[in-house]
Amino acid sequence: MKQFNVPISYRSSLISRIKQKRKQEDKLKKDFSPTSINLGALHIYLARHFGFCYGVENAIEIAFRTIEENPGKRIFLLSEMIHNQLVNDDLLNRGIKFLMDTKGNLLIPFETLTADDIVIVPAFGTTLEIEKQLTSLGIQTKKYNTTCPFVEKVWNRAEAIAANKYSIIIHGKPTHEETRATFSHSASNAPTVIVNDMKETIELGKYITGEKQAADFYIEFQGQYSKGFDASKDLERIGVVNQTTMLASDTEAISEYLRKVMMLKYSLTDDIELRFADTRDTLCYATYDNQAAVSGMLETKADLAIVVGGYNSSNTSHLVELCEEKLPTYFINSANKIISPDKIIHFDFKNRVEKESDHFLPTINPVTILITSGASCPDSVVEEVIERLSEICNVQNPEGVTL
Repeated sequence: MKQFNVPISYRSSLISRIKQKRKQEDKLKKDFSPTSINLGALHIYLARHFGFCYGVENAIEIAFRTIEENPGKRIFLLSEMIHNQLVNDDLLNRGIKFLMDTKGNLLIPFETLTADDIVIVPAFGTTLEIEKQLTSLGIQTKKYNTTCPFVEKVWNRAEAIAANKYSIIIHGKPTHEETRATFSHSASNAPTVIVNDMKETIELGKYITGEKQAADFYIEFQGQYSKGFDASKDLERIGVVNQTTMLASDTEAISEYLRKVMMLKYSLTDDIELRFADTRDTLCYATYDNQAAVSGMLETKADLAIVVGGYNSSNTSHLVELCEEKLPTYFINSANKIISPDKIIHFDFKNRVEKESDHFLPTINPVTILITSGASCPDSVVEEVIERLSEICNVQNPEGVTL
């Protein structure tokens, strides 16, 4: 896989050693067991896959190269490059400004831009409408586009099945930048509707079967369907694509549920493709690998789990979700949130608030901790977390451990 040039401050000598060793031992990436770091009184098990993915490193490389190659120019990002505060703060400190917030609200009017300005499209991509608006101002959107190729793969797959007269169901968070972009691209080719979760999917299924009146669809799915969507006709042939950072198992479950609904509705057995398109190939490899690695890590007996990443990161929150099913789990964005053995500040992603927990570290010897991080989290931050845990547990320097 391509090697990217990202700031050295995001790298970690410890994590690089670990990843290189695992890569040599498991070239086909079939072993999802964690890496053991034995520090005496502290045992850490690090997920097999975690941290920066291809799309994130690609976006970071392009953004920092753009800054270096264009001194004196005004450089803007449509919104956050990725969902990691450290990276976004670095870009802001280098003079980049954000045009919008993560919800798509304007921070800087597009009318103030000129053709001499540079606008970087983030890894999530953008809508066709915004791209057209920027192009009309003379902005070169293609030249500085960092859209993840796996997001573009979803767009291409949606376009392909739309050409065969399927409507598109997007499994994603309606307000997320990537889902808004995917919705725009999909809606330009086919009737499209977004489902956030299985609960919404089940309700959508009732419009397919006729259990619910088509007229009610427009109220229940307000803001989540394309212009001109006809609930009485546009659910007769469907395919499912996803926001790439959703739980892969959730997308698969939603797709399988709707497939069965179509089979039941139309009394199908072998000819399901007449009504339902196979879109399993739209799942992102990094999302799958990171989630599978967490599942593998959770097979190890441990006292707690720590997940490191941006608080507004979708893929990271799903890793937290998986860990919370098995263990006390603490979602942090930096090592300084670990105050002492008796105190940690962590994020409750369900209620969207930071909170403080006391006595999070058991008073046992050894204490065993599982650690992973999101796809937009620098390895350096993970190393800092390991070092901080070593410090409060009074154990050896993790850099000196034999792997």
